[in-house]
Amino acid sequence: MKEFLEKQITERKNSVKFSGQKKRIGVLGLHEGRTLLVGLDRTALCEAAAGCDLEQYKIDEAKKDRPDLFYTTRYDEMLSRSDIDIIAIYTPDQFHGDHVVKAFEAGKDVICTKPLVNSVEDAKRILDASRRTGKKLLVGQSTRFFESFRRQRTDFERGHLGTLELVDAHYTHRMDWFYEKSPWAATETDWIFLGLSHPVDLVRWYTGPIEEVQAMGYTSELGKQYGLKGFDIYVVNLRGKNGRIARAMGHYGLKEMFSVRNCIELFLCGTKNTSMAQYHDMKYQYTLDNGTEVTENPLYELRHYHFNSEIHGMHYGEFANYSDYFADALMNKSSYSPGIEEGVETFCIMEAIRRSAQTQQPVHIAPLLQEVGL
Repeated sequence: MKEFLEKQITERKNSVKFSGQKKRIGVLGLHEGRTLLVGLDRTALCEAAAGCDLEQYKIDEAKKDRPDLFYTTRYDEMLSRSDIDIIAIYTPDQFHGDHVVKAFEAGKDVICTKPLVNSVEDAKRILDASRRTGKKLLVGQSTRFFESFRRQRTDFERGHLGTLELVDAHYTHRMDWFYEKSPWAATETDWIFLGLSHPVDLVRWYTGPIEEVQAMGYTSELGKQYGLKGFDIYVVNLRGKNGRIARAMGHYGLKEMFSVRNCIELFLCGTKNTSMAQYHDMKYQYTLDNGTEVTENPLYELRHYHFNSEIHGMHYGEFANYSDYFADALMNKSSYSPGIEEGVETFCIMEAIRRSAQTQQPVHIAPLLQEVGL
């Protein structure tokens, strides 16, 4: 297994023509961020430089994988290092605003895990800081960088689907384990900004700017057991500015049935063809013009790269993919997505969903965009 992974990594790095200085990344938050420290051994254009966490035991755990890096419990100390180009933020959602602003003001570009922010005030603050400093940000929407969704996007962009008519995305996952390790998830945020951020981002990626949402929410029995302050079941209808419609759905208290529905699925209906991408499975299914259905499933080829030889493990491959993607965009001054403005726009869509579920009324996005300064 290890030899196979090393072979894949070597082949990937050799496929990238690059001669120059790699972008060096400092990781803040070494629970999920530890995955990036490991995943960066797969990248060609960037590399791990440092790790930071308030908890010493998390630093000690990270050192088992990457003993060669600089570590600190003080964020300001990591920000002061001249050998770090990018700060990657994997802290609890309510701290993203502060951590992004500090990184910008220290002259660093930023990768921030989803959700980018979960409050209007933080959305305004990070936009202002980006505009003042000129620093760049990539939202770490990992699903976009999973192999099945990458293949689906390539086919969409080459016109295989024709004109897109409907987008249907969901993310369902039982989350008692998450409450146990991150109790703040029940009281400091909303599942719109946690799990539902995946399908909402996928809808925005394909539908384009959203004009209006209408949402319904409900709290599962599991959510009630953990004192959830909001909903953990959502069904959302969305209408794009182009008039096309979409649906996003999430349930975070269910008993999963993986043989029937994957955790994340994206179903695209076009005028010519239809396609579906899945996660945790790596299935990509689509129709040909003659009606034939095709299934691609590279899971057993790529699980070493994506899951570090674990079946359905952590996000090593996705994190590596978006880190190299961002490094390439910075080096070549090229466009990339989702950047800070698209990330804040997607926050506004999620905030509109939250308000709609509470009031049981449709909510338009334009007033929120004005409120945050877009």
